Amino acid sequence: MKYQKPPDGGWGWVIVLASFFIQFLCYGSPLAVGVLYVEWLDVFDEGKGKTAWIGSLAAGVGLLASPLCSASVSSFGARPVTIFSSFLVAGGLILSSFAPNVYFLYFSYGIMVGFGCGLLYTATVTATCQYFEKKRGLALGIVSTGASVGTFIYASLQKELISIFRIDGCLLILGALALNILACGILMRPLPQLPEAAEEKPCLEKVPDAYLIYHEKDQTKEENVGMLEKSQTASGDCCAQENHPQSESGLMTQCDIVKDNRNNNVKEKQICKQLVKSKCHTYLDYWEDTIILFKDKVFAALFINILLFDIGGFPPSILMEDVVKSANIDKEDVVVPLVFILGIMMAVGKLSLGILADFKWINTLYLYVFTLIATGLAVFAVPFAKTYAALATISGTIGFFTGNWSIFPYVTTNTVGLDKLTHAYGILMFFAGVGNCLGPPIVGWLFDWTQSYDIAFYFCGTCIIMGALGLLVVALPVWKNCKTKKLEPSQKSYSYKVSSTV
Repeated sequence: MKYQKPPDGGWGWVIVLASFFIQFLCYGSPLAVGVLYVEWLDVFDEGKGKTAWIGSLAAGVGLLASPLCSASVSSFGARPVTIFSSFLVAGGLILSSFAPNVYFLYFSYGIMVGFGCGLLYTATVTATCQYFEKKRGLALGIVSTGASVGTFIYASLQKELISIFRIDGCLLILGALALNILACGILMRPLPQLPEAAEEKPCLEKVPDAYLIYHEKDQTKEENVGMLEKSQTASGDCCAQENHPQSESGLMTQCDIVKDNRNNNVKEKQICKQLVKSKCHTYLDYWEDTIILFKDKVFAALFINILLFDIGGFPPSILMEDVVKSANIDKEDVVVPLVFILGIMMAVGKLSLGILADFKWINTLYLYVFTLIATGLAVFAVPFAKTYAALATISGTIGFFTGNWSIFPYVTTNTVGLDKLTHAYGILMFFAGVGNCLGPPIVGWLFDWTQSYDIAFYFCGTCIIMGALGLLVVALPVWKNCKTKKLEPSQKSYSYKVSSTV
């Protein structure tokens, strides 16, 4: 299925606006979970590492399921996935208000909300990339800013709601707010098809394996599906004739013949075997393409980097509030929550870095590496901060440079190409999810072991800088002079499909 050239405007700006509010509503609470984390520590009286799993699952599960999220968006389209996810996120938040222990929150807040956010993130990024090409950096920057704006607004909102309605009432209200994602999802209209697509055979749209990301152009499959549809039509006609005993004898004879054929299941078995065989080949080809992706040094370094970055860069967003509490800073000195500062600076960073990525003279990969090194140095500085002003400055710095999430899809696209974006992005987000799930619990356990966050944040900073330096070394121009195999497409012919069904 072919789509028209990205319009870089028009309805695309409606998509950007809707995607902005979708990320605002779904990521506001998970990214500002540090406010809830402190409350859960008091309510359930569990260890920091054990309680930190709630927030890490909420951020990591959606990324771990990125291949599934990508396949869902490719099959059903951004609009249906967004509508479904609105109920998933809202239901998870509402269920969390009735949580009797942290284990229940692992499922309701961690898995349900996390998986819903993963689906919504993939849907918004995919829809935005389809509608924009020249202004893709700006569009992605605006969309990803929604999560950051949600972070600093939800940080204050959750704190206020907890003081009035306690944490259970706060989660109920947040669940009700999340239902507004449904209204935004209705606006996610798919990009129109090219006129040539309307001339394709109708049976192509009914291939049973439409949920796959890549579809092999197999003439035999089209013929098989056509045969299957004909046999199903014939069976339906016969069933209709059975309800009319006054039908002509000739028609009854034809129905008897079809019934015999259906009972024998000869044709159907042959068709099913061929379809299963075709699906197996498609799965094998998908993994073959995955191996080809990892043969590219930059992509391999990018995957290691995103894993280390999320192990070290995600914990501050959850634990900075507890860092203030552990540093025995007076509550009167805490003007606003550190998560609020981190969130608002992340919004500024995403928008600024997204705009910079559109300048032709800027290498987005080097820009991304610079933001990683700056983030790592800021995380290293956390143990040396003993006042609220120092922690607020560090939080703002971390927030600004972790706004590099707005240019990460840009970097991925430049590395593997737009045709492999969904495939590659799903893989990278899976490993980002692993990092998100491991980072906060590791930091929490290190605190439980040492009763200090110093070693924990040294560990986090080291992970970030190691990943950045590895990516920088691989991306140096000197490697272009070496004889290496370039990333080549598979010999087989593929077409990338994002369903336009509503």
